[in-house]
Amino acid sequence: HVQLVESGGGSVQPGGSLRLSCTASGVDFEDVDMGWYRQAPGNECELVSFIRRDGHIRYADAVKGRFTISRDNTENTAYLQMNGLRPEDTAMYYCTDDAPRPVVGGDCTNWGQGTQVTVS
Repeated sequence: HVQLVESGGGSVQPGGSLRLSCTASGVDFEDVDMGWYRQAPGNECELVSFIRRDGHIRYADAVKGRFTISRDNTENTAYLQMNGLRPEDTAMYYCTDDAPRPVVGGDCTNWGQGTQVTVS
């Protein structure tokens, strides 16, 4: 049974930084492609970034140059360092061990607990 636990969200002012963590269990972490998605109220879920098992990385245009994804296979954890945060980054952030993945109906709120990021 795969379990992903997101943490690190919070409330910051514009220009601030946060580091999100996603710790996985029940999976061979080095064999999965980790990713972060986000969903703001009234909006569809969108891909933020992913890092494949081979280290290949992709970012959404909206976060390029501001966010950095990484992974620590010894800790079974993926990270999302978010700098230069903007109000439009406000959303619930979710991680997945199958990135990129289809978002059914544009909704990823049922993927897990997520971690809330608020920039204001």
